[in-house]
Amino acid sequence: MTKEINSTEIAKLAGVSRSTVSRVINNYANVPEHTKQKVMQVIQQYNYYPNLSAQVLAGKRTRTIGLFMIDSGRVSGDSISSLLLARIIESASSQGYYVLTHIVRDVSEKEEIRTIKESFYQRRIDGGIFIGAANQEPLIEELIEEGFIVAIVDQHLPGREMPNRLVFNFDNETGVGQAVDYLVSLGHRQIGIINGDMNRYSGPSKLHGFQRAMARHKLEMNPEWMLPGDFNESSGYKAIKDFLKVDRELPSALFAANDSVAFGAIRALKEAGFRVPQHISVIGFDDHFRSEHHRPALTTIRIDFAGMMDQLTKTLIAAIEHGSTSTKQATAGTALVVRESCQSIAID
Repeated sequence: MTKEINSTEIAKLAGVSRSTVSRVINNYANVPEHTKQKVMQVIQQYNYYPNLSAQVLAGKRTRTIGLFMIDSGRVSGDSISSLLLARIIESASSQGYYVLTHIVRDVSEKEEIRTIKESFYQRRIDGGIFIGAANQEPLIEELIEEGFIVAIVDQHLPGREMPNRLVFNFDNETGVGQAVDYLVSLGHRQIGIINGDMNRYSGPSKLHGFQRAMARHKLEMNPEWMLPGDFNESSGYKAIKDFLKVDRELPSALFAANDSVAFGAIRALKEAGFRVPQHISVIGFDDHFRSEHHRPALTTIRIDFAGMMDQLTKTLIAAIEHGSTSTKQATAGTALVVRESCQSIAID
């Protein structure tokens, strides 16, 4: 249940003084953690969104958007993430907006959740962008349910269309299909995959695209060649290292969930004495900054990250300034980039 409420009533409900509520609202360091949590619980329960400035109290926007990158300890060091961050900041700046960035190490950690919520509740930002979150992230769903404008990269939740939910995806199935089609055109019939994080929408959608493409070409999928992974280099390296612990046949070609995964897989193959593409072809997904300069230069599926981030930022700002009357969903296209990591083989 929600109602109009002020800071005096918040203080009474929390059993603290009004000045304590003010200190919590303004994030003063001298408030005991248990007191802060008690006040914030009441604030959230009654949807009381304390504002930080007279301008906001007067109904004016902060002209600031939040960018929350969910990071397990690897994302922030990845050049793709740096590109996304830089493009969003540049696009927002061109429209007179600032970007408040936050790397979220553990979205289940209470302090992380509190910090993110306070950015919205205290109106420090007018809307938020989430990158790298699980497909069904409770924190994001709660913010959307409470009416905040949120843009999400990589999400698919049918039946949850809301005007304040802005969804931007990559055309994973088409892109993976392009990768498999190219490998088949080179004569490959024994094709494996290193998957991405299956908790994120891109993980299962890329796997589904792989399954559909293999079925379209009437190719059998060998369970031994369907390797677990994540969207980082170390997972690609580990997938191949684990695979090679047992003496078994390699596929003739391998699709990696993204270029970082491909880099790790190629490194592990080289350490084991296998050459790419002479012994096995490898194709990635993203067109990472390093892909062109990698050895061998990586054949991959290019995503228009810059164009997508521009569209995302402009759509979010338009929703902030003019409101949104319908759910916005957009998909970034893909294109094959042929380099040196795949080669043709004789067709039996």
